[in-house]
Amino acid sequence: MTEISAALVKELRDRTGTGMMDCKRALQETNGDMEAAIVLLREKGMASAQKRADRATTEGLVGYRLADDPQKGTMVAVGCET
Repeated sequence: MTEISAALVKELRDRTGTGMMDCKRALQETNGDMEAAIVLLREKGMASAQKRADRATTEGLVGYRLADDPQKGTMVAVGCET
């Protein structure tokens, strides 16, 4: 197994916003290849999101804003599980 430096883990974490241990595992699986580790983390994230796709989001908020011109407006709905 390739020895992964803390600086490399930090760089991957800064680039992806993923947890430190996930970054370290991804770098170990890809033998220190930064770009391959990013792709691996992205694929794992998509798989994780797919597992949650069928869950109901029963909590959340709806916000809106109307422009001075009464014909324009924006609405945003944010849902969450918890």
